Order: sequence, then structure tokens, then C-alpha cells
Amino acid sequence: MTVMLDKLAAQESKRVLGDAELAERAERLSAQYFDGRARPASVRWVTNQNTRWGSCTPSEGSIRLSHRLQGMPEYVLDYVLLHELAHLLVPGHGPRFWRLLEAYPRTERARGYLEGVVAAERLPHLPGARGE
Repeated sequence: MTVMLDKLAAQESKRVLGDAELAERAERLSAQYFDGRARPASVRWVTNQNTRWGSCTPSEGSIRLSHRLQGMPEYVLDYVLLHELAHLLVPGHGPRFWRLLEAYPRTERARGYLEGVVAAERLPHLPGARGE
């Protein structure tokens, strides 16, 4: 069942959301998990974040997501959005911050997925792998 759900999630994630859709998604997630308290002024994709998945400037209310998230499962995108939304409410990564993210049931799974992506990027490329 999990494999089938992951396949469906992968198919859904192939469609890239526009910035307006990202903002709508962030608003829905804030309403669902943070009682609507996290209100970003802007949410957008950026191409200049190659070592971070997302960033937030609380003073401006702006959230930027790395284009590298495009095509990842929706639960991973939702986790990164929630992570950045949480920064609008709590700066830093202290206990209060992580308590906010405990509300999202796929936090650990999404974090594991992103850690796996980073680990895979660090592996040496073997001849013949990935069609080389």
C-alpha cells in the first residue's frame, strides 16, 4: 500500500506549482497546522539556493523555496513550506520551533527523504549509472 501511495505522490508532484499556487498552499498549510497564524507576504521558487531547501525572512514575511524541490513528493514540499512558515512564528531551531512541526505527521519521513537526496548527491558517479 505504501509503495502505491508513493507512486501516486510521485505522479502528482511532476506538475510544478506556480508561485501563486505555492502561496495558496502555504496559506492552507498554515490554516491546517498553525491555526492560520503564519502569514507569509510572499512565497516563491528561486534558483539560487543549492545548499538549502528553503529560506525565510521573517521581517519581510517572505519565503523562498529551492527549485530543486520541484518534482519531489508533495509531502516533502509541504514539510519544507511548513518549516519556513514555522520560522515566521519562531526564529531559530529551538524546542518551540520543533514542537510546531510535530503537528505535521510526515515531518520525520520528509526529513529522511531530503537527507537521502543530499546523501545521493554526494555519492561518486559510477560509469554506466544513470544512463552514462
